[in-house]
Amino acid sequence: MKLRTRLTAWYAGVFLIAGVALIGLNYWLLAEWTPLAGGVATRAIPAQTPEVASRFSTLEAAQLPADTLVFTADQVKADAMNTVLWQSVIALLVAAVIAVWLGWVVAGRVLAPLHSITTTAHRLEAERLDQRIELDGPPDELKELADTFDGMLDRLASSFDSQKRFVANASHELRTPLAVQRTLIEVALAAPDASDEVRRLGAHLLDTNERSEKLIDGLLVLARSDRGLATREPVWLDEVVEDEAESCAALADEKKVTIEVRTRRYLVDGDPVLLAQLVGNLLRNAVLYNVPGGSVTVELDQELVVTNTGPTVPAQAVPGLFEPFRRLRDRTGTAGSGLGLSIVQSVARAHQGSAKARPNGGGGLVVHVRVPETGVRQAS
Repeated sequence: MKLRTRLTAWYAGVFLIAGVALIGLNYWLLAEWTPLAGGVATRAIPAQTPEVASRFSTLEAAQLPADTLVFTADQVKADAMNTVLWQSVIALLVAAVIAVWLGWVVAGRVLAPLHSITTTAHRLEAERLDQRIELDGPPDELKELADTFDGMLDRLASSFDSQKRFVANASHELRTPLAVQRTLIEVALAAPDASDEVRRLGAHLLDTNERSEKLIDGLLVLARSDRGLATREPVWLDEVVEDEAESCAALADEKKVTIEVRTRRYLVDGDPVLLAQLVGNLLRNAVLYNVPGGSVTVELDQELVVTNTGPTVPAQAVPGLFEPFRRLRDRTGTAGSGLGLSIVQSVARAHQGSAKARPNGGGGLVVHVRVPETGVRQAS
């Protein structure tokens, strides 16, 4: 039940309680009232309207006209109380209907600032923190809440700007020395007088350098996706899947793993680079953590589903695979950095989607990624 409905119900309930109490008080006061002593006599006139004659406490009934009606004091009191009660109930019901309508209108006006706060919060994104409520009005609790929310947005905007600058600087500062190291190692290995020991050491250093570059690239992608999307554009996810499958073909041949792709036209609104990272990480993980002669199946229909064969994955260990640097013990010998599924989940969330996994029967993993579809179809 919405807050406006609850406030209206409370307002109407309090009104009804007060109305019932007022009717009860009036009924009690009327019960203490003593009508005319001795009774009342009325006489019918031609218009059929009762006419009050007078008090007849001193007259005998035989002295009254034949068409005179005589009411006792108890009868007058009972009729008055019954009339007052029913008229009060009808008036209360009509007033209750009006009170409900007024309560709905007043609650809407009171909650209007909250709707403004909610609308502003919905428009916010990591790259669009320039929205502010700037609520006008008296310095009440709602004004204080809006000002506090605006202050929080100012601090968040400053924090995100600092993080953006840090990621950009880190990307340059971390990649440059690794590129220099790789060049120096390759030059040393190309020397004609390089010994076998130097070549073995150089090959090991190149492998370490490559793993460091992949780790840094993964961390930068993870940081970028966690910040949200700076821009959005229409992206055919099925084309991204097919391109990434072709890119992983060489790795699959090396690992003796077959890749089968089944897709349909699927348009999303997002970042093509991050979506390519999502699909590429899924496919590389499915190939790397497989067995010789295994298979990888990619299906894109209502969602993206990547299924691979491989070692048995305990169900209780699956949630931890989405955390950075969390891998199963028998996977530590692979070339992965432990960020693949973390990046998948982060990119999916940046696109208002989700990622989950479950063990595959007989070994391996099944990963489900849901990215909202725009609903646009290409003309056939």
